[in-house]
Amino acid sequence: MKTSRRQFLGHVMVVSAGVAPALLLSRNALAADEKVSESDPTAKSLGYVEDAARADKARFPIYAAGQSCGTCSLFQGKSGDAWGSCVLFGTKLVASGGWCSSYTNS
Repeated sequence: MKTSRRQFLGHVMVVSAGVAPALLLSRNALAADEKVSESDPTAKSLGYVEDAARADKARFPIYAAGQSCGTCSLFQGKSGDAWGSCVLFGTKLVASGGWCSSYTNS
């Protein structure tokens, strides 16, 4: 049986439709394990540090003792998690003991 070009392209499209989401999911799963670097441009602009005690109090006088990513309403991790996602950094993880100038009391 001979397959027409149209049938062949139809099969390719069906297979592609199934493979593409799987690739995207695996890419996102890998990206979710990536930790935000303090040298990341967004992190730098927000004054993000992995240890809240190192927050630049001169640059960010809004910092108050006891604030940390783990107690921020933007933190998406579970209570007690060492790392979790933050709505500001997409799929990258922030340290629960970290801090940035977008800290919002939860």
